[in-house]
Amino acid sequence: MLRTLVARRDAFALATPFRISRGVKTVAEVVTVEIAQDGVVGRGEGVPYPRYGETVEGALAAIAAVRGAIEEGATLAELQQLMSAGAARNAVDCALWDLEAKREGRAVTDILRVAAIGPTATAMTVGLDTPETMGIAARALAGVPLIKIKVDRSDPERQIRAVRDAAPGPRVIVDPNESWTIAEVERLQPLLVDLRIDLLEQPLPADADDALDGFAPLVPIAADESAHVAGDVAALRRKYQVINIKLDKTGGLSGALALADAAAAAGLGVMTGSMIASSLSIAPALIVAARSSFVDLDGPLWLSADLPGGVRGVDGVLSPPSPGFWGTP
Repeated sequence: MLRTLVARRDAFALATPFRISRGVKTVAEVVTVEIAQDGVVGRGEGVPYPRYGETVEGALAAIAAVRGAIEEGATLAELQQLMSAGAARNAVDCALWDLEAKREGRAVTDILRVAAIGPTATAMTVGLDTPETMGIAARALAGVPLIKIKVDRSDPERQIRAVRDAAPGPRVIVDPNESWTIAEVERLQPLLVDLRIDLLEQPLPADADDALDGFAPLVPIAADESAHVAGDVAALRRKYQVINIKLDKTGGLSGALALADAAAAAGLGVMTGSMIASSLSIAPALIVAARSSFVDLDGPLWLSADLPGGVRGVDGVLSPPSPGFWGTP
């Protein structure tokens, strides 16, 4: 029986605005793909990101261009050649993985021969705001395992210190979202050590990160916007100590697993991240999270309403989705 593929735009309102150095988000717009075959449906979700020149319209067009091949039975391996890495391929790739799990009657983790997904500690994000407001937000998160702080160039010292003073216990990631210069990276090293920061994520613009080549940071630095696919690792290993893997960058779970393997082979640590999205984006990312030192998958927790059966977050720990939601029969 031939497959049928349906792709559509979905939108999820956020419970509160999400602020980073590049702007403010109040709605998460995603592309949802459903592939039906033999009476079952596989689902996947991608989040087109303007930072990478992506739009919902462009993603839907890219999916439409390969619909015929997918409906005629293109495999996961063939998909990697049919589409470029990005949000559009992510949605199709994850839908095919889900379809395979449901048709075979076994979980994706079983197909991959890895452990079943269990509770996963995730970073809880303190969005960019005044130091005072960020401190108030951090106080409510003082008991979680990991906090991620969004900062910019305006006053990073006070922003970071306000969060750490309000939440002295959790591990902390600082994320400037490409807004710093190398001078700020160097100047703020002692502060990051003093405040027990565990990771600095993509401080420099991706097109300016050559300044990190050979730099020996006091706190590990993670590549986010600079790292997309496995082929990027060779050029990043002298600049970064950790790679942030996001399925919307790698083009799906297939590419994410390849990037995780390449990072490990290069001696780099792994972080798993995501865009603001529903649990349909997060469920496959949890497989990569199981082999990561840092996990940042709180995207669905920002939504006013997530998809039924999705992940649940309590005190910074995500419970897996309900059986049958994604990746399980």
